[in-house]
Amino acid sequence: MESPRLNIGVIGIRGAWSTESLRQHLVKKNAGGTIIQLDEMSYDFATGRAALNHHDLADFDGFIIKKMGKHYSSNLLDELELLELFERQGVRFFSSPKAIKSMISRLGCTVRLSENDIPMPATFVTEDIDDAVAWVTANAPVILKPLYSTKAKGMVLLTDGAVARQHFVELQARNDNIIYLQKYYDLSGSDYGLVFLAGEYLGAYARVGDGSTWHTTTRQGGKYCLYEPTAELIQLAERAQKPFGLDFTCVDIAITQEVGPVVFEVSAFGGYKGLFASTGLDASDLLTDYAIRNLTND
Repeated sequence: MESPRLNIGVIGIRGAWSTESLRQHLVKKNAGGTIIQLDEMSYDFATGRAALNHHDLADFDGFIIKKMGKHYSSNLLDELELLELFERQGVRFFSSPKAIKSMISRLGCTVRLSENDIPMPATFVTEDIDDAVAWVTANAPVILKPLYSTKAKGMVLLTDGAVARQHFVELQARNDNIIYLQKYYDLSGSDYGLVFLAGEYLGAYARVGDGSTWHTTTRQGGKYCLYEPTAELIQLAERAQKPFGLDFTCVDIAITQEVGPVVFEVSAFGGYKGLFASTGLDASDLLTDYAIRNLTND
């Protein structure tokens, strides 16, 4: 795609597959491609000068946000504060930092999905350890999920109240006071990612576990496979992602044996590699075209 000369940055992680894919497409399209990691960002409130890896913010026409960092934590909310400031000053982002901030926490995403009547696994949130143990005892098996994580990192399958109590005590000793629990359902070894660009459905893929663990993440043996969702499942994913207003998003869905389809989360960052590995569809190519088109028409 030929385009006017633009300088679009990629906020992500150098060397990461999808970040590098976005960079390569922007370079090829004569539209920038500099990668900025958020730990390289600084801002002088006295002068109003923002520097990103020694580049001046004013040198960029916009940014694609691919990844906030290697590790998820509540620190991401503070980093998003600066990106929101830049956005209010007129910098274009794909997706909006304000939109991302509303769902970067698992709890924030859950609240938004619940408010929009999206079916989810039974979920319980508390800071009271006794209440959490009682919920585990009544609903086991359940999954303890960190508020900030990807690819099932830090998740624990709980079946016993005494063991659960030990995990909750350890969690709060790390100053992670909120205990987030979800009912474990039988997924028959697979769940699905449905990918959207500007609210329009692009395609889907399956994550299929290898049977070595209770989850399907590719970090522990799962693999990406081709998947053709039904019209009803696409409609559910479309409803789930709509309230977040993201330019690019992936909706994680499973079809459970117990209650049918449930949405686990809406992600601002996932979907690139799964879609490419399973279908050959290059979301990075499509998203960079989308960003170029929007910045050119501004």
